[in-house]
Amino acid sequence: MVSEPWFFFCCCQQGAESALKAELARRLPEARFSYSRPGFCTFKMPSEKAPSAALQLPMVFARTTSISLGRVRGSLLEQADEVARIVGQQPIGQLHVWKRDSSLPGEGGFQPGPGDEEKQLGQQLAERLLDTRQDIFAGETVPIANHTARPGDHVLDCVEVEEGEWWIGWHSASGIASRWAGGAFGRSLPPHAVNRAYLKMDESIRWSGIRLQAGDRCVEIGSAPGGSCQALLDRGLKVIGIDPAEMDERVVAHESFKHLKKRVADCKREIFRQVDWLIADANVAPRYTLDSIQDIVKHSSVHVRGMLITLKLLEWKLADEIPAYLERIRSWGYQDVRIRQLASNRQEVTMAVLKTRSFRRRVPRRD
Repeated sequence: MVSEPWFFFCCCQQGAESALKAELARRLPEARFSYSRPGFCTFKMPSEKAPSAALQLPMVFARTTSISLGRVRGSLLEQADEVARIVGQQPIGQLHVWKRDSSLPGEGGFQPGPGDEEKQLGQQLAERLLDTRQDIFAGETVPIANHTARPGDHVLDCVEVEEGEWWIGWHSASGIASRWAGGAFGRSLPPHAVNRAYLKMDESIRWSGIRLQAGDRCVEIGSAPGGSCQALLDRGLKVIGIDPAEMDERVVAHESFKHLKKRVADCKREIFRQVDWLIADANVAPRYTLDSIQDIVKHSSVHVRGMLITLKLLEWKLADEIPAYLERIRSWGYQDVRIRQLASNRQEVTMAVLKTRSFRRRVPRRD
């Protein structure tokens, strides 16, 4: 237990700061807002609260949460001695180095998380830290900076908030997103992908741990032009896409894909009778998306194991309705319901919905 007030900082999507503050005010009222920049917020906590109060709180809009150790200014490499000093005696299991978001995901090619420059800088910093103190790392070798941390790793976080201004903190790796550098999986868009929806689906699957298997049957509501379907087809699933808009010809040509060019309200429920998984990413208000899904999953002949649902926050104030959305979905008989604004999401959130936790896959120690 610390003996004086302490601070933690969160990275989030640019524009989500108000939603993050409101979420913390509701779920961790002891946290007092302190400072922010676009995509970055700090909070002050009373001395009687342990760091776990912040680190173990599942958050929707905080992509990362770190206990603040302080700031250094100038070159991160030249400040390696100071970084080592403020780290203290706790051995480091992994080192993550990244910059706060400079744009929205996909805007001008921007993708959250460390780029090649930060990966190189992180490795150079690791070598400098080892030169400063031989016992600074927990293992026998220097960790590969910005690699996925192992569960339980003590992770040193270095975030550039302004040019030459680095915030230093730590967190304990637990859930898969807390093991990723900057809370982002960091995969580049494959050359064959139709659009960024491919990345969003890929990250959704990895974050949720949903146990998809080749040959499973899946329906996507709001499938055009087909990036998400493509990611599912690449995993060997059989996919039905429901959308009145045109699908990309590369997706349509796939032998395991079928396009229903209509609104989901016009589809017969028999389509869903043998479906294992349901995906929804429709460009409508959240309640309309949930209305459509409820009409499907509450039908007596439908037995969907789980869902990945994207809810469009057409206005940020809709974030206040998230607890009600979660409660509504649980009322359908789904026990394992989680929600997060993924690094590849824009003004939206992703929900992972499973009948039971047993439908999650076992996540490997290194992803």
